[in-house]
Amino acid sequence: MTARELQERNADEERELLGRRLRAARQAKGLTIRDVAPEIGVSVGTWSAIENGLARISEDRLTGAARLFDTDPAELRGAPLPNESDRRWRDFPPLQLPAPITGALNAFVELGYHGATIREIANRAELSVAGVYHHWPTKQHLLVALLDLTMDDLRERCRAARAEGDGPVERLERLVECLALFHTHRRELGFIGASEMRSLDEPHRTRIAAARRDVQQMVEDEVAEGCRRGAMLTPLPREAARAVVTLCTALPQWWSPAGELTPDAVARQYIEFARDIVRAPR
Repeated sequence: MTARELQERNADEERELLGRRLRAARQAKGLTIRDVAPEIGVSVGTWSAIENGLARISEDRLTGAARLFDTDPAELRGAPLPNESDRRWRDFPPLQLPAPITGALNAFVELGYHGATIREIANRAELSVAGVYHHWPTKQHLLVALLDLTMDDLRERCRAARAEGDGPVERLERLVECLALFHTHRRELGFIGASEMRSLDEPHRTRIAAARRDVQQMVEDEVAEGCRRGAMLTPLPREAARAVVTLCTALPQWWSPAGELTPDAVARQYIEFARDIVRAPR
């Protein structure tokens, strides 16, 4: 990678991180994109692009956003977010979500996106229907927020887990452990991530699908490298990598905290399954 390419990649990552911080700060204040955009002086589409790391934000508008969110521009640029990769990727503290998001999560898991009504979500959130609509204009906004949360958290955890490995086999093991732990500890989010992508409208479907592909690509890259080095012997590295990821993402369909297997036990089992699939010699 050239120095220019590295600089551009770093700029893209910084823009994406700032966008995620802006989204988290907005949601913490209970504001919608439609609330924020006119206050900052941009269109709804532009603010959405900023939050998704697809557009830059000027210093004046960043200052205005910080004022609106009761924070400091420096904190938005440099302060770590909860659940980012600086915390241990094996740690899963209880989720602390806004009441409408919690209500939506519970309703979507039990009833499905299309089966859940705003009234049902409001009941589970212990709010009025008007109280939900005040901050979340549509049910789609709630689904997008949940899937953004899911993929942001999972992707950061996978990056941190992968960074701990030494060599492709160990990095694959860390990734599988991370995927198995996430899809048990965060099984409700994992279930929504697997079952409701089809319910997303564009451009959110394309954007969130790209985040899912990022996770898949991490596993594919390690299996390809393992095969190149002779540390894995599967003749079908791409297909093997897909099988490994699918194995992990299916966990929310059957795993229960009331069952005999703990998340750690499941993760250990799935590491062994993954080694068998990629034919990593013992």
